[in-house]
Amino acid sequence: MKPIFTRGPSFTLRLSIVIACCVGLLIADNKYNLFSPARVYLNSIVAPIQYIADAPQKLFGSFSENLMTRQALVDRNQQLEKDNLHLKADRLLLGQLQNENKQLRELLNSEKKFKYKRMITEVMSLRSDPFTHQLLIDKGALNGVYLGQPVINEQGVVGQVSQVGSTTSRVVLIVDATHGIPVRVQRNDVIAIVHGSGAWDQLKVPFVQSNADIKEGDLLVTSGLGGRFPAGYPVAKISRFEYQEGELYATVTATPVADLDRSRYLLLLWNDDPLADADLTLDSPELFDVPVQ
Repeated sequence: MKPIFTRGPSFTLRLSIVIACCVGLLIADNKYNLFSPARVYLNSIVAPIQYIADAPQKLFGSFSENLMTRQALVDRNQQLEKDNLHLKADRLLLGQLQNENKQLRELLNSEKKFKYKRMITEVMSLRSDPFTHQLLIDKGALNGVYLGQPVINEQGVVGQVSQVGSTTSRVVLIVDATHGIPVRVQRNDVIAIVHGSGAWDQLKVPFVQSNADIKEGDLLVTSGLGGRFPAGYPVAKISRFEYQEGELYATVTATPVADLDRSRYLLLLWNDDPLADADLTLDSPELFDVPVQ
């Protein structure tokens, strides 16, 4: 009986034929570029598939490079705010240094340098009522904070440390009714004292002679008298100067240059006077009250 299916060529023979054909096609394409047009069409057909296959990797790479967590953005913003505060604090003394350089250039061969140790502190809370204006900050005796230490922001003088604990301190603001600070008019060096009025936007300048060379808009800066505040930091601007005939003293008020109720970060300044913080020793983390000078 004749079989229905005849036996074909062996597997080895078929494999050899396929290999020979492939080698022949490779040689023909390499020598004569027979399949170049076909390869262009094939590449065009395969290209969309390649883009689709590569899309997840590109998308993941883009996310990994550009995606930042909210906390990372917050940390970066806080660092930028701190750096900006340092730069603005340095700029506060520029006008003062220029003015002094103009007055003393014939006597001095170099600029007067103000190199005070500084530390950034963050405001934790604000206490304000008709009798007191204070801030709570996150630095204390463990950080070297001392009583009466000057406190500024990027605009000018904020106040001074009035109470010190181990890890926190209180700052009495310049608008507090118990606070006073010696100042001078930047324009002509007239000396005065600024007292808090208890109002956020007003300071008192008492005992100013009616014929004093002071006018509205004059900038008041720290005079350095008393050895507590370094000289040259902006404090306030004269907002009112009035006097009546026959009166000995004029009525003078000023407006703080610093936004006292809006600062998040402040700068603590260290005085060059070594006696300023020599008597501060604490055994308890509790805050204690001291008189403000």
